[in-house]
Amino acid sequence: MKRFWKLSFFILLAVNAAIILFLVIGLLSPIEDDPVPKATPVEDAVEFHVQSNKEDLNRVIKTYIEKEKAGSPVDYNVYLRDKVELYGEVPVFSERLEYKLTFIPKALKNGNVVLEQDDMTIGKIKLPVSYVLKAARDSYNFPEWVKIMPNDKMIYVSLDKMELKSDLKVKADRMDLEKDDIQFTLMVPMNE
Repeated sequence: MKRFWKLSFFILLAVNAAIILFLVIGLLSPIEDDPVPKATPVEDAVEFHVQSNKEDLNRVIKTYIEKEKAGSPVDYNVYLRDKVELYGEVPVFSERLEYKLTFIPKALKNGNVVLEQDDMTIGKIKLPVSYVLKAARDSYNFPEWVKIMPNDKMIYVSLDKMELKSDLKVKADRMDLEKDDIQFTLMVPMNE
């Protein structure tokens, strides 16, 4: 009987060690980022310059996200305030922890947008930002034109790859959320 308990103890110890090793390897393994997409220039298009504000863009974002996550068990939200705020949940073991990531948006010369990670809160646990971004990337069904890059702690938004009605294309010119100054160029292709 003593031998049985001794053997059971060592088996349980080995199982616990294997689980801990698996978790450490999973958390510390490098995260691979997709390469930054190249911008696709729009040729022969008429440009319309549009100025917007956070309130109107929040309405557009909310509508788009509701359509994207229809029928999906995943829940996340994005709000434009003085920064871009992403709220969601990340799976940790058998629990789901709520998180909030804030980003500073930057309009690039090619018309796309980079959201550089600024701050993060996740429950009461301190997790690396790259882990939370990777978990969000792997858990949520983001559109193809949104690339989450955990190693760089940023999100790359390829506005030129976003599909809009009538083949419209969008290019970001200015993204100053603190001043509520958001400017875009809408490009209407002239098909012959």
